[in-house]
Amino acid sequence: MDSEAAVWLVLLTAAVAANLPYFSHRLLLVGPVRRPKAVGWRLAELAILACLTLALGFALEARIGQRHPQGWEFYGAAICLFITLGFPGFVWCYLRRGRHEA
Repeated sequence: MDSEAAVWLVLLTAAVAANLPYFSHRLLLVGPVRRPKAVGWRLAELAILACLTLALGFALEARIGQRHPQGWEFYGAAICLFITLGFPGFVWCYLRRGRHEA
């Protein structure tokens, strides 16, 4: 896999993973159904999926070549990008569909 395909794969994975907590009523995406699911669970799922996406990016970077050390600026930008990618799911879950709709 070349570097361009790896970048697109990580971006696509991040876009899907950032929206998953908002489209699922299951705890940690596989647990029991909770309606309505608490905001804390959604934030925990978002953090876990962000870490998994970051791990995928690191693995692809290591496979292509040498991994470069990153500073706090990289992680700050990555978190902001992940939250921004999750905005459509947030809008659908809380603003469009309603908070307590069954």
